[in-house]
Amino acid sequence: MPSVQKIIINQKYYGSIELPDTENGRRVLAIVTRAYTSRRPIKVNLLFSPGKLRALGFYQKGGAWQELQDLELYIELGKILRFNTEDAIKLKNSIELINDMAHSHFNIAKRLTLVNKSTKTSASSAYLFWDIEKFSNIAPIFNDLIDKYSIEDHHIYIAANPDSLYLFKDEWEANLYDYGKTLKSFNFTKCDHGKNVADGILLENFKQLDLNNSDVYVMTFDRELKDLFIAACDSSNNLYMMQ
Repeated sequence: MPSVQKIIINQKYYGSIELPDTENGRRVLAIVTRAYTSRRPIKVNLLFSPGKLRALGFYQKGGAWQELQDLELYIELGKILRFNTEDAIKLKNSIELINDMAHSHFNIAKRLTLVNKSTKTSASSAYLFWDIEKFSNIAPIFNDLIDKYSIEDHHIYIAANPDSLYLFKDEWEANLYDYGKTLKSFNFTKCDHGKNVADGILLENFKQLDLNNSDVYVMTFDRELKDLFIAACDSSNNLYMMQ
């Protein structure tokens, strides 16, 4: 059972946190508070060895449940001690997706944020720009986004680089089959070789459409691409992205 733990460093109280009554919970707390006390950089590699970090880039038996719990505690400590946890959030998202936990643990609809204005305005249509290489699990995209917001097939834009297409096309098509779709059901572009080509194609699709009064959903974790979409978005649109 978790217990409420006061965070006191150098006799200063920072706040309280629910700490799992486990060896791992106590280990994460000790590692972070020692680094904070000694003014060392606090990064997610404090929690995991280089070999473990590499392993977390692949499927883990049991879904890396313990590692996710450690990361959640680390992120909560970051909120209290006010250190940057972006690397931990990125790793947590990656683990959840890789381990096929998206449908039960990665509710996309709950994590969508309106990024270009404070209040939603009326919209006559909805569009999706989908970086499928980062969201290869199809079910949450359909259940939490496409079906939920009635996004039509011809309003969905997908692009993939050739290496990813070679590796994952069969998997993507098999998952899409459950929804009666193929990649050709949408505006799908097979890109040429080159860095971030797929991202550039999605942005170019968006610019060419010159949308107005639309709900626009952009599925990417790429911060630079998010900024470019925001800059290109007309103020009449409602632009939604992942937190």
